[in-house]
Amino acid sequence: MIIGHIGARKGSKGVPGKNFRMLCGKPLIDWSLDQMLQNPRITAVVVSTDDEEIYAHAVAKGALDIGLRPAHLATDAAPKWGVWQHALAAAETKVGPASAFLDLDCTSPLRLPEDIDGALDLFAAQHPDMVMSVCEARKNPYFNLVEPDTTGALHVSKPLPGGVWSRQSAPKVYEHAASTYVVAPDYLRTAKSIYEGRVIPFEMPAERCVDIDTPFDFKLVEFLMQDRLSQTA
Repeated sequence: MIIGHIGARKGSKGVPGKNFRMLCGKPLIDWSLDQMLQNPRITAVVVSTDDEEIYAHAVAKGALDIGLRPAHLATDAAPKWGVWQHALAAAETKVGPASAFLDLDCTSPLRLPEDIDGALDLFAAQHPDMVMSVCEARKNPYFNLVEPDTTGALHVSKPLPGGVWSRQSAPKVYEHAASTYVVAPDYLRTAKSIYEGRVIPFEMPAERCVDIDTPFDFKLVEFLMQDRLSQTA
């Protein structure tokens, strides 16, 4: 049984009220919530929030009634891991033990249904502790990311013997894309943070991994979503 989860905290310093702000005709959260509710592989969906309006909206659409998120998990310093652990426990009291815990970040609405299925397929095939969405990094610490030394002089962040003189010859690195995660329930219950176990990448195109943290991000996602919708109209 797969439990789907979306975290949607009320507060946001970068874009106030962003999780329920309208994006191309519907609240931002619904671009992820609808994907979960329409996926036949997902048995139950929970929305973890401290916002009564978001919560009532999610339950009305079909999310489990688990109550509002506890206050200690509703601050901007609350770790995602603790929110997931609480949501898993609350959902399992309603529907029973899960075989996988799927999290979609509602601030990353450009993923496609095929991305969800791809992450679930990878989890089923590889049996890791967690599948985490990534995209190829735009900058590489072996080649074109630099940092100053104690004198202020710049050096490549991760130098290799002989140096790396082209992007193509640098070791591949990823950006952690806050979009799609699949977690083994036993791992989620016992680990204290994401990277304690075997976490494997699920690579997505960079254009589907844009995360909304600032007003500019919101405008960019809105533009990309409008472009997508115009091509499918």
